Amino acid sequence: MTAEGADLFFDIDRLSAMGLIQVARQFSSIKAAFNAFRHRLRTDPPDLVIFIDYPGFNLKAATHLKAKTDIPTLYYIAPKVWAWNAARLDKIKACMDHVALILPFEPPIYKKKGIPATYVGNPLVDEYPFVPAGTGQGAKGSGPVIGLLPGSRSSEVLSLLPVMLEAATRLQIFHPDVSFYISAASCARKAQIHKILTCHPALDHCRVVAGRPRPVFETADMVIAASGTVTLEAALCQVPTVIIYKVSALTYALGRLLIKVKYAGLANLIAGRQVMPELLQHEASGGKIHREAERMLDTLDTHIRNLADVRLRLGPAGAPNRTARIALGLIRGRPLPGCPDFSHNRYLTNHDKSD
Repeated sequence: MTAEGADLFFDIDRLSAMGLIQVARQFSSIKAAFNAFRHRLRTDPPDLVIFIDYPGFNLKAATHLKAKTDIPTLYYIAPKVWAWNAARLDKIKACMDHVALILPFEPPIYKKKGIPATYVGNPLVDEYPFVPAGTGQGAKGSGPVIGLLPGSRSSEVLSLLPVMLEAATRLQIFHPDVSFYISAASCARKAQIHKILTCHPALDHCRVVAGRPRPVFETADMVIAASGTVTLEAALCQVPTVIIYKVSALTYALGRLLIKVKYAGLANLIAGRQVMPELLQHEASGGKIHREAERMLDTLDTHIRNLADVRLRLGPAGAPNRTARIALGLIRGRPLPGCPDFSHNRYLTNHDKSD
């Protein structure tokens, strides 16, 4: 967003936390962000506010905005109400003029609640052009290349990278020619990863790649990744993936009570079956990750074929353009043409000719 000219008046890194304890520790930063938001509304009111993800903060901010102004609101990357906390739908209905949905199973949920919403498609389809199975996987040398994607949050890297490296060390014993690419979401995460790597001096052939994970996907035979959007990116690149995740014991216990979906991975939810194996909480150990990775290396072609269905279900490219037209329509007080809803098509393969 900065590269596109956005004025970022509060750094999202100060608000990036997962789990009850981590969020509680960041209360002062969350309060400061909310105060900065209110200040900008008073001093430089916008024509439209687009809320992106982060429902814990954004729904509170949107409620405040609607109580104080008549500025139109658009939610892009909506809360995961299909997984937990469906009560948020009432808050969304009260404070959002429109919701731009990016997952094909979301529209019926919003339609049932009478919330104005459009399935615009998924923006990752634009970011990752289709790569046919078995091609475009990059130069690998003599041995397998495995990507390690420990997440974008500091807490995720601290929790997940050590078990990934333990698995990597075990893989190196059986595959001496294996090499590893570690994805660092930012310069801060890169420095953190290098610090953790000093505790694993026996791990050879390891390279840290900062920025977007595309270079990892273009090179790796398979990846081990933290549960999140990055696993959907891997699916679109048809890179076989083992999904892992760990949180605090308290957060996990509450999650088991509240979360109502069968899978953690977005690719699995979209496909309606497990196309990426998942190792969560105590299952996310070095030994179990190693064994799952070994099985995957032996059956790469099968995993690649299973991922093809995910792209079909996400629909055509053009989600950013369709979302932009919705935004302009809200500013002008009337809908703009060319914002079709693809949710009625089972495999979502119709193309938006106006794009």
